[in-house]
Amino acid sequence: MIPGPVEFDPEVMRALGAKTASHVAPEFISVFGRALKRLREVCLAPSAQPFVVSGSGTLAMELAVANLVEPGDRALVVNTGYFSDRMATLLERHGAEVSQARCEPGEAPEVEAVERMLADGRFKVMTVTHVDTSTGVLAPVEALVRAANRHGVLSVVDGVCATAGETFHQDAWGADVYLTASQKAIGVPPGLALLTVSPRAMAAWRARRTPVRSLYADFSEWLPIMEAYEAGRAAYFATPPVNLVCALDVSLGQILREGMEARFARHRRMAQAFRAGWRALGLRTLPVSESVTAHTLSALYFPEGVDTTVLGRVREQGVVLAGGLHPQLKTRYFRVGHMNVVSPGDVLATVGAVERALAAAGHRAEPGVGVAAAQAELVSAK
Repeated sequence: MIPGPVEFDPEVMRALGAKTASHVAPEFISVFGRALKRLREVCLAPSAQPFVVSGSGTLAMELAVANLVEPGDRALVVNTGYFSDRMATLLERHGAEVSQARCEPGEAPEVEAVERMLADGRFKVMTVTHVDTSTGVLAPVEALVRAANRHGVLSVVDGVCATAGETFHQDAWGADVYLTASQKAIGVPPGLALLTVSPRAMAAWRARRTPVRSLYADFSEWLPIMEAYEAGRAAYFATPPVNLVCALDVSLGQILREGMEARFARHRRMAQAFRAGWRALGLRTLPVSESVTAHTLSALYFPEGVDTTVLGRVREQGVVLAGGLHPQLKTRYFRVGHMNVVSPGDVLATVGAVERALAAAGHRAEPGVGVAAAQAELVSAK
């Protein structure tokens, strides 16, 4: 129950473990082309160009930055944590002049404040982390993307800890790039960087005055590959991770069969049940309000008298959680991932394991109160 890699469906794992086909075999060409089409559907981006590239979520971030930013361009980072800091570093590495809309850990910058910066800044790009994995903060992405559009600024949304778990409508909201990685709510083992890029962003890339600084991250190398496979033809730049692409196709198919709105709603229900359990146990979330609290993970302060050793006690109960990641607070909190195939049974098992571990560590709460609260929320949400 960490915020990635998550638990994966057995059918996805069977695709990963199947005999590896040639990357130019007709059956793989068909699978890759279908996966590209399905990625567009999952991101609710019928007009976007999908990219599926071997690499991590950080590569997905760099693909967006490397192709949209040239030296001297101005970029605004809406900063909600560790991965917003990483985005700022990437932008600076590619020559951008970076400004940041900052806030305290657990908060999200006010949309009005960001819009004032957009109005004054002559920015080319605004980036926002949909859910920052380090803080569990859910940014108001729809309002931020629409604000960027009003000021003619390209929007890049980091959906690594959000895509296929948090509500997002790329085309309807006008987001220019939605990027993610395979190992979280997308439901595939680590190794794929995924992007859907709007026509406006593709036009901005084509209008560059300077070459992209990275060969591997250059859309010029990858676009012909994506177009060919989607059209049912093989093409080559670098060998694709065949089994991961096959697993992606399976998982995206499962996601679409569930339905995007139903999937978003399920993640909300599971998150609300977790929150009911945490409240009953007297645990405080790192996000400062419900409106900025993610549905894909929980970030929770250790209660007084309890430290990181409690995570070992939880592991002894059969549940693996994650420690803190934000540099300012790393030892003061822990994280629980609840993405992809998480079920009511997973919620109750996890809350129960945390409850027992806390009791063994000396935290005082009525026995069974956390599980009872989570169960009551699950029943009421049916």
